[in-house]
Amino acid sequence: MLWLTALIWGFAFVAQRAGMEHIGPFMFNGLRFLLGSLSLIPLIMFIRRKEVSGSFSGDLVKGGVAAGLVLFTAASLQQAGMVYTTAGKAGFITGLYVVLVPLIGLFIGQKTGKNLWIGAIIAVCGLFLLTFSGKMLIGKGDLLVLLSAFFWAVHVQLINKLVKKLPALPLSSFQFAVCGIMSLAASFVFETTHYENVRMAAIPLLYGGLLSVGVAYTLQVVAQRHVHPAYASIILSFETVFAAIGGWLILSESFTTRNLAGCLLMLAGIVVVQVRDIRFKNTTQV
Repeated sequence: MLWLTALIWGFAFVAQRAGMEHIGPFMFNGLRFLLGSLSLIPLIMFIRRKEVSGSFSGDLVKGGVAAGLVLFTAASLQQAGMVYTTAGKAGFITGLYVVLVPLIGLFIGQKTGKNLWIGAIIAVCGLFLLTFSGKMLIGKGDLLVLLSAFFWAVHVQLINKLVKKLPALPLSSFQFAVCGIMSLAASFVFETTHYENVRMAAIPLLYGGLLSVGVAYTLQVVAQRHVHPAYASIILSFETVFAAIGGWLILSESFTTRNLAGCLLMLAGIVVVQVRDIRFKNTTQV
């Protein structure tokens, strides 16, 4: 289930890139996150009936709005960045959020180990090879996606705090709805969209909304009940690899030897950061 989740998320970068050939980034995000929100409602009603009855509390509304705002910022930066960069590069750069999550944690009192610094250095070296040109300038699209990685990391930390007191699935559906509504509002202000354009982007939208948000999130929740979180995070980090494969197979994107070396270093850095917990936590596993 986790490998399938990583595959779906990786190819979602291809869907995002393809969808923006017809509609703008705000409209694409608005429609796909609303679809994702709606797709979770049947699962919420089936699995968490007791929680749903009292789920729309003040805390859920506040948490959903806060998470939705951060999600909107992260998704908008990523989607806008993908107008100017490839799906493969966007996937690897976004994967840096795995390194940024514990770095942000340092500022809020969370402990970390030396693997974080080793992995961060390796990942930054990979980012340099992947994104910087001979003129020592990072591309506009790469910079926007890098900024989105920071907000994805903030989102992870926020969700980690919220799920300790709020039901996970209602919170997810609520934040997706908030993000979708904010994205549509931004689209009406900054973009011009026609029905025909939305129809032409239907397949990427359905993939991004139903599969990437709805199905993949459900698979992740179910699978992580039975898998050590450290191992799960390593598998999920391979979405970056699937993003590159999807860009190559479907969009005919190519990588130079320098780019490939950067991708491998970034992936290595991500794995090094995530395996830090296995050494300590695996002793309790049977």
